[in-house]
Amino acid sequence: MKIAVYPGSFDPVTCGHLDIIKRSCKLFDKVIVAVLNNSSKSPLFSFDERVELIKKCITDIPNCEVQSFGGLLVDFVKKSGANTIIKGLRAISDFEYEFQMAMLNKKLAPDIETVFMVTNLNCLYISSSVVKEICHFGGNAEGLIPSEIIKDIKDKIEKEC
Repeated sequence: MKIAVYPGSFDPVTCGHLDIIKRSCKLFDKVIVAVLNNSSKSPLFSFDERVELIKKCITDIPNCEVQSFGGLLVDFVKKSGANTIIKGLRAISDFEYEFQMAMLNKKLAPDIETVFMVTNLNCLYISSSVVKEICHFGGNAEGLIPSEIIKDIKDKIEKEC
C-alpha cells in the first residue's frame, strides 16, 4: 500500500490545500493530512479545530484521513507506515524553502521521499494568512476556502475580534 503524508499547519485549510489533497489521493492508496503543531506560529485555530475543519472538507474522499502531530515530520511519517511526504508549491519562494526541508528530511530519513505538487493556477495566490485577513475585514472568502467551513472560519474570527 502506498501511503503519503501531506503536512502543514492548515490554519485554516484553503482551497489550495484541498486541491493538493484531492490530487494526492488519486496518486496514493492513502493520504494522511498531518496537522502540525508549529511552535514558531501562533495559530488562530487550535489543533483540534484544524483537524475538525479538514475532516469536514474530506468526507467524500475515502482514502484520506486527518491526524495531528508534533516533533519531527520524518518520525511521524515512519510511525504512519508512509514513505512519501507531499508538499504543495505555489511559487519559487515556496520551492526554495521546501527544497531545503526535503534535503534535511532526506538526511534524517534516507528512505522517505518528498513529492512536490504544483497547485492549480486558480489557487496560486491563496494562503491561510491572506484568507484570515480577508475574513477579519469582512471580505468575501468564497473560492478561497472550502464552502463547508466558511461559516466556521467567519464565526471564529468574529469571536476573536
